[in-house]
This record gives sequence, C-alpha cells and structure tokens, in this order.
Amino acid sequence: MKISQSAMKPYFYFGRFQRLLCVLLVAVFVAGSISAQRLPSNLPRDLSLVPGDGKVKVYLLAGQSNMVGFGYLQDAPPVYPNLYLSADQKIKTGRMPVGPSGLLRHEIYQTTDAGSPTGAKVSTYAKEYDPTFDYSGLSPVSVDVVDLGNVDAVVSKLDPSHTLLLEAFVEVPLSGNFEVHVGYEASAQAIAWLNGEEVYRKGNVQAPALRQVKMEAGKRYPLKIIYRDSGSAAFWLKQIDIKGKGDLRTLLDSGKYSWFAQPNGDWMVRDDVTYWETRISKQALGEGGPLSATSNGRFIGPEVPFGFVMGAYHKEPVLLIESSMGNRSLNFDFRPPSSGKTEEEEANPFCGAEYDLLVEGVRKTLANIEKVVPGYHGQGYEIAGLVWFQGHKDKGVARLQYEHHLVNFIKDLRQEFDSPDMKVVVATVGFGGMDMEEGHYMTWEAQMAVGDSTAHPEFDGNVASVDTRPFWRSRGESPTNTGYHYNHNAETYVLTGDEAGRAMVRLLGGDAESIVVDQGKSVNPEVELVYSDTVTANFNKRGPHYSPDYYRQMGQSLKPIIMDEVIPGFLASSFAENSRGVIRPLVTGQGPVAKPADLRSDLDTLIDYYDIAGLTEYQWKDFAPGLRNAEWDYFCFDPPEKQDVEKSDRYRSITFPKGMERWNEIDFDPIVAGWKSGKAPFGSIDGELKPLRPRCNGRFCGCSETPQTLWDKEVLLMRQTFEIPELKPDHVYRLILGGAGCDRTGEGFAIYVNGKLVKQSNGGFFRYTGIRGAYLFDDILPDFQGGKVTIAIMGFLRYTHFRNGTTYFGPNPDYYAMPVPPNGHINLWMQETKLSKETLEASGESE
Repeated sequence: MKISQSAMKPYFYFGRFQRLLCVLLVAVFVAGSISAQRLPSNLPRDLSLVPGDGKVKVYLLAGQSNMVGFGYLQDAPPVYPNLYLSADQKIKTGRMPVGPSGLLRHEIYQTTDAGSPTGAKVSTYAKEYDPTFDYSGLSPVSVDVVDLGNVDAVVSKLDPSHTLLLEAFVEVPLSGNFEVHVGYEASAQAIAWLNGEEVYRKGNVQAPALRQVKMEAGKRYPLKIIYRDSGSAAFWLKQIDIKGKGDLRTLLDSGKYSWFAQPNGDWMVRDDVTYWETRISKQALGEGGPLSATSNGRFIGPEVPFGFVMGAYHKEPVLLIESSMGNRSLNFDFRPPSSGKTEEEEANPFCGAEYDLLVEGVRKTLANIEKVVPGYHGQGYEIAGLVWFQGHKDKGVARLQYEHHLVNFIKDLRQEFDSPDMKVVVATVGFGGMDMEEGHYMTWEAQMAVGDSTAHPEFDGNVASVDTRPFWRSRGESPTNTGYHYNHNAETYVLTGDEAGRAMVRLLGGDAESIVVDQGKSVNPEVELVYSDTVTANFNKRGPHYSPDYYRQMGQSLKPIIMDEVIPGFLASSFAENSRGVIRPLVTGQGPVAKPADLRSDLDTLIDYYDIAGLTEYQWKDFAPGLRNAEWDYFCFDPPEKQDVEKSDRYRSITFPKGMERWNEIDFDPIVAGWKSGKAPFGSIDGELKPLRPRCNGRFCGCSETPQTLWDKEVLLMRQTFEIPELKPDHVYRLILGGAGCDRTGEGFAIYVNGKLVKQSNGGFFRYTGIRGAYLFDDILPDFQGGKVTIAIMGFLRYTHFRNGTTYFGPNPDYYAMPVPPNGHINLWMQETKLSKETLEASGESE
C-alpha cells in the first residue's frame, strides 16, 4: 500500500513532536534520577552515577606500604591450630603454657535445667559390662555425684563384676568440631557417647576410636561414659578444624563485600579501572593493569576498594597511579618542597626523595597514558583526586609539625600538577583502634585536623579525613600479629579504601552511603578473652598476665592434656622427616644438616611441657661443674684484617700471630706460644672489667657478672683441657657459651673440641634473645668418653648495638645514646638432660 505525501504529513509532524517530547521527558527523568541516585553501601558491580566528560579520571595514591596493602586475600592461618577445653575449675582462659594452642573452660551439668548443679551423676550397676545391655532398666547399686572434669576427682569402680555409668550434659562456649577425651591413665579405659553417638573408645576389648562431633555454643548435649577402671575424673575437649579469620575470601564467604568476586567465585576484574604502580616496580614505566583483588599479588590494600568505588561512580575510565614505599615518613621522606629543609637535610639525598619520586612517577605515567589505559584514544585526562594513607613512620612527630607538612604536601601537589581543584582524602592511622598509642594519636589528630574546615577553611569541601580507627581488627580476628600491617586483616584495608572512595565521591558532589560495619554476634566472654589482644597480641607471652609459675601450679589440671595429647603430637612432629628440630638428630644420631645459631630448640619446648606437667626430671642440669668459671689459657690480639667498627658479624678469616696457626689443636702448647692464664668469665666494656648489663635475667647469659679476666683486644683465643665425667645413656649434652642470652649481646664465635670444629657463628643475636653454644651430636660425643677433652674457643668483641648501629640504646645508663664501646663476655659450661620414655619410644630407639 502506498501512502501519499499529503497523507503522511500529519503523521510525520506528530511523530517528530512525539519523539522530541519523549527525548525531553527521558532527559528530565534521567537527570532527576542521577541527582537523586546515591552510591549504595552494597556496591553494585556496574553503575555510573555521573555522565561525565569522557576524560580519564586520574587518582593518585601515596603513603607507606599499607597504602599498597597487606590484607590476606585467602588462606589465613587460624589464630590457634586448636583449642583445649577443660571443666576443671583450676583452669583459666588464656594461652596454653607452651605452644600455639589456646585454653578455655567448658561446663558439665547434671541436667538441662537453667539452675542445674554442675558435675555428673555416677551409677554403679551389679552387672559386668555389656555393650548391648540397656542399663536404664536396671536399678543401680549406688548413685553418686562426681566433679567430672576435675583431674583430682576420682571415679571408683567396685569390682570387675560391676559397671560404672556416668551421665551428664556438656556445654561448650563456642561452636565447632570437637574431640572428646575421657579420663587419665587407668580411667582413660572407657567408652563415651555424646548426643547418642559413640565418640570415644579406649580399652582392651575393642579397638580405640575417636570420632569428632559438631557442637553449638550454649547448647547442652547428653553425655554417657562407661568406665572400665577407676581413676581420675579428667574430661576435656579439643576443638579442631579451626578456620582462619580476616582474609578476603573468608569475608566473602560470610556474605560481606560480594562485589570483589564473581558469582562463580573468581575474582572480579574491573576493565574500566586501571591500577598502575610506579614506585616499587622495576619496570621503567611502572606496571599494572585492570583492577582486581589480585592487583598486588596475594595481598589487598586500600587501592582495590577505592578503585571499585570510583569505577562505580564514573562513566569514564579510571586510572589509579600508586607511589608508595614502606617505612617512609612525611616528616622526612615525603617532605614537600614548601616545608623547607635544614642545611643538613638539604645535603641528605633521601630527604624529600619520596615526594620527588611520586611526582616523577605520575608525570611519566601520564606522558605514556596511551600505553597504560586500555582503549585510550586521546580523549584526555583529569587529575581528579589524591588519597594519602600513611603515618606509622611518623610516630611521635609533634601534631603541629605533621599537620604543617601535610597541608604543604596537598598544596604543593596541586600546584605541581596544575590541579587546583584536585580533591584529597586523608585516611588516618588506625593502629590499635580506639586504644591507639599516644605517639600515633598525635599523627591521627594532625590528619583529622586537615579535613576539618574549622581548622583549615581553605580545604572546606575539597579535603576530607577518614577516621580508620573503627576499622582496626584485633589479632584474634586477623591472620597475623603484625600490628604495623594492621594484622594483615583484609577487612581493615577494605573498609579504609572503600570509605576513602565514598569520601571522594562526596567531595566530587556525589552522594554515597557508608558501609555499615557488622560487629558480629555477641560471644561468650571467655571466648572473647581467648581471642582478645590481651591474650593474642603478644605471642611471646604465655597468656593474660599469667606467669610460668602460675601454669606450674595449674600443671596437674593440664597434665592429662599435655601427657595424652600435646606431647605425643609434638614428638610425632619432631620425628617427622621434614622436621628442622634437634630432637630427631640427637636421639637417632643422624646429625643435622645445618646447626642453627640459636641453641634453643624443640627439645627445650618438650622439656617445658614436662615441667608444666610437674615432671622435673627432664630439665637441663649442669654437668662437669668445674667448667664454669674455670682457669683457661688465653691470648688477645688485633688481627691485620680490619673490619669497620660499624659493621656487625665480626667473625671472619684472619691471620693468627706467628706460631699460633694451630692454636685450637690438641698438641698446641700455649705456654711456649706466650699465652697467659685467666679465670672465666672473660670480658670487658670499653677496656674495663665491667659487666655488660647491670641486671640480667637470662639463664644462659651471665652478662651481669663482672668479668674476672680482661678481654682487651678484638679477638680472644682461649683453650683448656678438662676432666669430663662419664656420659650417661639416654641423655643429651650441650655446651653453653655465655654472654648472649640478652637482646643485642654477643658476637661471632667458634668452638672446637679436640681440634674439631663443633660450632661456628658469624655474628651475635641482634634483635631477639638467643643462646650461644653447641649440641654434642654423635660425631663429637666419642671425644667426651675418654675422660679428658680439650676445648678451644675464639670470640670477637662487639662494636654495635643494633645491627650495624654504633649508638648504644641498651639498659646500661653509663653508655645510653653514646657510641657503642667495644664489649664482650664469654664463659662456658656443660649441661645434660634425660630423654623421656615417650621420646625414646617415638624415635624407635627404646628397647
């Protein structure tokens, strides 16, 4: 059908008007939608709040290593590999006395009633044990109540013709998978049912069995135990399969921050956001690519959530340029030009270097933007904003000083890039959360002040501060105990970057909801304690304010756990083929491939376990007591091979004085060589017979003792022949070289026995305490069987406090903040310990 032009005109004009009206209505609707639209807390994967101008939106990210980020992506290790739970009233929540496990209490009740008494009902039946018999239909001979879980309480069986049945209800303070353990020694011969299922069996009738069971916090589970023998009423649980906390994958699995992953679990990649790193990269132009959770390898930082927010906000491509380096301060490394420098700082090339590198990296990236941003077609770019996340290195810097530098930093960068409208978000330090240390708090105050329009009206509407303290997560919620990296908690970094992004959106005129941080369900106070910073923040401590003596007092309550569970597991690990400890080579005689510098070992850990359990016969004891403070032949000299005093690790190849080349061999005659005789300990501080420390609590150091013989030149050679008592079978022996049990004491040394090198160390212990000395393995033990043995020692004086640091900051007030005086301390003694039957059985060496 053909339509004439005249017929079409009314239709044509109406259609054009209608189309124009529709376009106008859509435009008004869209404009109204955009103005009313806000960035929701649950970030969409695909959203553009503003139409934009087509230019690439560039954001600068700068600060310390935390700006790059150290949040675990996945596979966070658990705080505790397992938790031991006991109903013994003497048990207190905290760390296990030795090892990485935690210790909690659980409860035993007689009924499910709210006011139920604790303990368990014990019925004795006049019938020999029969696993198929229903004892509920039989009247008991007697019914008693026993304090189940109390190691000192006793369950008593009348005779073999009777059966002892215990009934109670178990309640745990946290949910998870558990093992049930019954009794100790004789009373461990038992069968246990929890919630109607057999969970424990040990005895001479059926094969042992241990079945894990799932339990919910606060719920009471019926328990039945039939004992095969009398003995301790010990009863304890072991929580197993504990998952790690605080990594991004775990957070996603809990329903949080879903926009970082695709529905199939793969990490989401934002092709519209490019992350480009310019500072750490070894590539001339830097390196990077489309933004995803893996942009920085196995860690996530604020750059990822910030980029996801800005990608959702902008229609145009987004470019993130990172220039951050660990251990850098604003007061020095990032010092902006307008803050000025002293004459000394001017001469230091590192003062302000990070600022210069930031500028250089940004300029280089933008000059090559077509190589950096995929699909760039010359549309131009705009430096839209800067995010600053830093502060650890400026701990203790005065608030006004840091604030002055940060204000100048912002103004200088705006001028540097001719971007007066560049928005700035400052993410504050957050170490310790609301319990922040004073030194960091000064930095926090300065960072918050910069975003306060009252304090800085020139920054009103263009600078915002984000308080990150609420984002701090404790060690108990985190993968590690590395506080200066926010315990590697991914949520801390996610919330920091996300809120920085939302603050940036608001500065740009947009609207953004903040994420409502879910504080989680309330937990049992004891569970909260065992995962709190009080217990977990310092893993060198044995619990919340508990001393080793306290654990020894609690030892009998811990004894079943230690003897039946901890020690067997520890020995199995120590005798594994991949074990790096000394127990296996000492017992089997294989000898270690490498001898660690620190004498502390898995054997000491095992001895500590026995000690806590009340078994003291396995402790180290002095052997051949005449060695300590003995008379030695000695010689001191300065070798021709010099080494700068500011360099640590003094042990090196040196030329010995003429006639002393064989100083360590058996037939060397020290008298002919002109040596002197002196009594140990040998030592000095600044050429005087002074102790290294006024006080020393180290059992293997003695550096608080006043030396009896002066060590007045760098190298000390000492030797002597000693009468050694007969060595005992099933014992282990070691030599202790005193003078290095304290932090930053001792230097390199060598120990020889009958001319054979037993141990050599190039340096001392500079950061943590350590024990110098040598274990006596099978390759050297025969030399001690002859009754006489010649021991020779070479030691080097120390000239540094911290590694390669020549200023003393130790406890000796005579030298504090002064150049380190030459110092040293050496004494030697011998120790022995008896190997337990469990150790010998685990090694296969028992008869």
